Amino acid sequence: MCGIVGYTGREQAAGILLDGLRKLEYRGYDSAGIAVRNGAEQAQVVKTLGKLDSLISLTDGGKTLMGKCGIGHTRWATHGVPSVANAHPHVSGNCRNTGNGPVESAVVGVHNGIIENYMELKEKLLTHGYMFYSETDTEVLVKLVDYYYRKYKIGPIDAINRTMVRARGSYALTLMFTDYPGEIYAARKDSPLIIGRTEDASFLASDVPAILNYTRDVYYIQNHQSARITPDSVTFFDLNGDKVVLPETHIEWDALSAEKDGYEHFMLKEIHEQPKVVSNTLKALDFQSIGLTDTVLKGIRQICITGCGSAWHVGMAAQYVIEDLASVPVRVELASEFRYRSIPFSEGTLVIVISQSGETADSLAALRKAKECGLMVLAVVNVMGSSIAREADFVLHTVAGPEISVATTKAFSAQLICMDLFAIQLGYVKGLISQEKYDFYIKEASLLPDKIQMILDDKQKLQWLSTKLAAQKSMFFIGRSLDYSICLEGSLKMKEISYIHSEAYAAGELKHGTISLIEEGTVVLGVMTEKSVLEKTYSNMVECKARGAYLVSIVSGNTGKLKEIDFNICIPDCDAVFTPSLAIVPLQLLSYYTSINRGLDVDKPRNLAKSVTVE
Repeated sequence: MCGIVGYTGREQAAGILLDGLRKLEYRGYDSAGIAVRNGAEQAQVVKTLGKLDSLISLTDGGKTLMGKCGIGHTRWATHGVPSVANAHPHVSGNCRNTGNGPVESAVVGVHNGIIENYMELKEKLLTHGYMFYSETDTEVLVKLVDYYYRKYKIGPIDAINRTMVRARGSYALTLMFTDYPGEIYAARKDSPLIIGRTEDASFLASDVPAILNYTRDVYYIQNHQSARITPDSVTFFDLNGDKVVLPETHIEWDALSAEKDGYEHFMLKEIHEQPKVVSNTLKALDFQSIGLTDTVLKGIRQICITGCGSAWHVGMAAQYVIEDLASVPVRVELASEFRYRSIPFSEGTLVIVISQSGETADSLAALRKAKECGLMVLAVVNVMGSSIAREADFVLHTVAGPEISVATTKAFSAQLICMDLFAIQLGYVKGLISQEKYDFYIKEASLLPDKIQMILDDKQKLQWLSTKLAAQKSMFFIGRSLDYSICLEGSLKMKEISYIHSEAYAAGELKHGTISLIEEGTVVLGVMTEKSVLEKTYSNMVECKARGAYLVSIVSGNTGKLKEIDFNICIPDCDAVFTPSLAIVPLQLLSYYTSINRGLDVDKPRNLAKSVTVE
């Protein structure tokens, strides 16, 4: 979940590293640090507590550090509290690496991931004279590399490979060796790491946005592989130390797509990009080209959808749509539960794994478990070349571009439309949707971008409502059927960026305990776009009002205002299949403006990071 950058080339490294870390700050902002080498000199290490601005200030934007080779890191704390001592980079020497300046050490490194057996490894290293200044597993990993490097008098790749054999867990590891000036070494298992090239420089990062300003030609280093990176070349190795050749991937995103482009926050920009994102994803969907032929679709008898957080909410919405349109039984499982359960699957089961990054640890583990069971896997991901994309049988790529804000918005909408179109295609191939109905659905989908834009153009009333919500301590979201799935996502958006306690419930469950929490002034937001259950949900809302609740509703255009509701939010009318794509937009905006009114950091909410690549 942390951010890693690396550079070796002809330019001063520090400024490039800081620029890359700025693009990755959404991956962690507890502390930050860089290490830069000037030729054969020892690495200069600078680390600070808190957000990246402190590091930029301390180094005068990188101007105080000379050298053309370096690595950097922005941390989301796992092992050890946020502190300068625990900040990366870490060193292999026994010096107390808590200050700034040259560090005498054979190995300097940064790491993203979790080493599960780090205490066992630490005890081993203690017996060999190593001392530890931090609480981190990363320091253990760096010193283990140093141990093999020194004891066996072997090269960096061999030392890294021996370390990979001993270390259990996940890691993207980036190292510099004093004996190899101008070179960076890297290794990976289950945590993302990409390497980019230009004619006279090499770049390394844990996510694409960090290097988009410099190159869009990248390599995705794979599990249990290592790399030697110089200004002129990149060489990859397997666990045996043999050279391997990896394909080069060209990133279609441009650098501007990872910038705020005049918006105050990335989240607001990404909310406003949704019309374009939905349109681009619709144009890109082609089931035949990815191998989901009519024969494959006809053979699907059961579907299991798995994901984490917002991706799981997409699965919840897809469950209703697939069962309704294709009559295929669907179960939706949290990836963190799926990976540890023994679920009986029948022949013809398709597992759908949904992940924005394509690197989510639990989702990747769920995919691998499904493959071990001999099941077909369809991935819905936003990052080409990601681990989930590489390992799945079929891949639907959402065309959302880089999503920087921790709270997902446009990627969620792209995933929703992917799953809707999958359900329509499945129903059509199985003969449950006529050609006329199929054409109707495709036409309705094509109208969504304009309807989303209509909601975005009428956001002033949401800004007003957010001033009332900003003072709340607790909120409840209720709905039925598809509306309930959007309540789950709307509630998550509210809690993760405004820190208001927020829960989503199926409206019919209110009287089974939840209504006891309603008191004078409690905000209850009801999503009521499903015509078939609108009256039922409305009745539940009125029950809450009788106990003092302030009622907010989201209704579709031709429903009109509901008289008992205190604040009605109307969205354009559309077929029920696509209402989640519209209903989620005002909930995203409402969460955003509420967070702003509470004076919070919208893009980087506390304790959260964008890509959850550790369990």
